[in-house]
Amino acid sequence: MTAAAVDALAPARARMLHGAADQAARILADARREADGIVARARREAEQSVSLARAAGHARAVPQAAAARRHARSDARSAVLGAQREAYDQLCARVRAAVDGLRGEPGYDRLLETLTQMARLEAGPGATVTASEAGGVVARSPGVLVDCSLSRLADLAVEALAGEVRELWAP
Repeated sequence: MTAAAVDALAPARARMLHGAADQAARILADARREADGIVARARREAEQSVSLARAAGHARAVPQAAAARRHARSDARSAVLGAQREAYDQLCARVRAAVDGLRGEPGYDRLLETLTQMARLEAGPGATVTASEAGGVVARSPGVLVDCSLSRLADLAVEALAGEVRELWAP
């Protein structure tokens, strides 16, 4: 091609280059907008997925936390009841020991006489009164048993204190 032909085609070539550059700029701008839209949708979907996962995790954690709290309350209640039972058993043991100690006291014979009279009176006419191996006496008549043994009297003493013992557990 000659120089005159190249010069004659120069304005057309410039228009074509300019048109191609404009078209490339439009394509690039469209691609950027489309990419921005895709990124924005992906971010929204990711945020929604995170939100759903967080809600699902929370929904699973709430019952687990409630179960853990119930278990902890139950464990605490068991510990309190165990401590109360231990204290009650110690009280019973101390009262029994104290009552058993009466056997070695100087007034024990007089106590036995009083217990014998009370047991005979409660068991009724014809009752037999015998000494208990554990100390104290037991009276028997047909259909009646009156236990005035020291261990039974100790148990009755603790039972009589039931209201006061319950106050020990009150907050």
